Amino acid sequence: MSKLVKITICALGGVIILIAMGVWYAASTVDPVQLTKLLSSSVKTATGRDLKIAGPVSLSFFPGISVSAESLSLGNAPWASDSDMLTLKRIDVNIKTLPLLSKRIEIGNVKLAGLELFLQKNGAGKANWHMSADESGSSPAANKNEGTSPTNDNLISMDSFSIADARIQYQDPSSAISSYQIQRLSLADSGDKTILSLSIKLQEQALELSGKTGSLSRLLKQWNVSSAQFPIDLNFTMNGKSMMIKGEVSKNPKTPPTINLTLNSKAFDWPVFVASPNHPPRDLNGAKPAVAVHQAQKPQSQYLFSNENIPFDVLPQAKGEIVMNIGELNLPKRKPIENLQATLQLNGSVIDIPSLRFEMGKGSADLQIKLSELNTLTPVLTAKGVTKDFTLESLLARLDPGSKVSGGSMKMAFDMKTSGSSLHQMASNSNGKMQLSINQARMGTNFLNDAGDFVVTLLDSMNPLRKKTNETILECAVAYLPINNGQINIAKSVGVETDRLDVALAGFINLKTEAINLTIDPREKSGLTTGLDLTGMVKMGGTLANPKAGINQAGVVNSAVSIGLGFLTGGASILAENARSMATKSHPCRDALHPWSDIYPGAE
Repeated sequence: MSKLVKITICALGGVIILIAMGVWYAASTVDPVQLTKLLSSSVKTATGRDLKIAGPVSLSFFPGISVSAESLSLGNAPWASDSDMLTLKRIDVNIKTLPLLSKRIEIGNVKLAGLELFLQKNGAGKANWHMSADESGSSPAANKNEGTSPTNDNLISMDSFSIADARIQYQDPSSAISSYQIQRLSLADSGDKTILSLSIKLQEQALELSGKTGSLSRLLKQWNVSSAQFPIDLNFTMNGKSMMIKGEVSKNPKTPPTINLTLNSKAFDWPVFVASPNHPPRDLNGAKPAVAVHQAQKPQSQYLFSNENIPFDVLPQAKGEIVMNIGELNLPKRKPIENLQATLQLNGSVIDIPSLRFEMGKGSADLQIKLSELNTLTPVLTAKGVTKDFTLESLLARLDPGSKVSGGSMKMAFDMKTSGSSLHQMASNSNGKMQLSINQARMGTNFLNDAGDFVVTLLDSMNPLRKKTNETILECAVAYLPINNGQINIAKSVGVETDRLDVALAGFINLKTEAINLTIDPREKSGLTTGLDLTGMVKMGGTLANPKAGINQAGVVNSAVSIGLGFLTGGASILAENARSMATKSHPCRDALHPWSDIYPGAE
């Protein structure tokens, strides 16, 4: 054996002995109580929140540095509903020893069990997960040192991370709470890949995500530091139906990420995110339902279109393209959408969908949608499209199987532009035009009665005899609705023809106030109005949320002059007026219909 080899072996042996002696000394001298105080004070300095460790803390140094702690809690923001933002039954952390000699921190694995996390946003838009030492009233000097202390994220890496039995609750500014239960989450780095496995329960829906991606730890270290490519190959399963997600996310320093993905599925369910009233999320301390503690009852809105803010801020501020191809997309309480094909083009604060096509039965839709200025308080929405070969029967079959609607071929075209942060603002600021036509349908009265306050009031205003029959035969209906700055002006541009009467509407609907002012011009068909008081068929007012039928006094006077006192008594003169009206038959559908190409090119 050469002298060099002997010296090398002796040197390595000495290092090993020194490390062993250091581990023995540390294990015998480090006090877990002092370690707990050190961790708590460090967290307090960094976040301004109190970290409490009520359970035992254990520390070992072989074969790596391992720390375990039980019954942890992290304090919440001063304005938040709960005193704790996070509670944890147990945490296990393993740190590799040898990389420390090179001033690198390599974490072998992190295991969390029994995590309870409560996230909240208040009315001012503040989020409790935004932490700052300012919350604790720390000194300016401390904050200054915190902001200027050098750090290097490249020194930290992690091999695996896992969570078991976790519950996350989110309370929005309106005090509504959503609950998410993570049964299992596992992330394990393997070379340049991360193996992912997730099982989550979301409002009684079972979701699973599995597959592989690029290295998450490498992506986090390179984010905004150097160029990074992050391949994605995942299988997303919900309620037993799968979707393949493939593509890549790339990131260059100081620029938005670029997302290029394809989503393919033979059949998938549209997710439902509304919390179930029968299964309210429980309180973080397990004492009582969280809804009873946190969720205030929302006041009744005065508007039909909601004034609540739409969460545009959760949409990705990125570049790239997402292509979707779904054979069958099942909607809650609706017939499924078939052959859904869409391309989403992302460009920072703009999301453009130049082509969105789908089918439903024999019907097809071709739409174009664009969301822009997402980085402002009033995002802009433009939408246009055409649907054809749909039928009223097929669209309503899943809503009410007992509605007894048959036929009713439909066509619709629209071209709209609006802006706002809520549905009410968007309705108020809308401009454009749309047209809908329906032909040859037989509708049961029970369906018409379930159509909503506005429709029922309108039908009763047009024809009080409606409830005395079991069925209405719709020959045609046309609605051409031009919208200018939130006001729909109707100049005989809504026409309806049934087996009993022809009707034309005129007036306006103001979407800013949702006020209705419509005059209804019915023309009865022969022999149907004997004994009928026509004065209840001539006006409609109120609002979309609270419509009211009224009397147009001018219309009553004109009709009385035309047909005489029989108008009031139901006499023979009404029959004579009906006979005269049949000789001069109106065509409200034909008169209301505008050229389809004026609304959407190629829609004829």
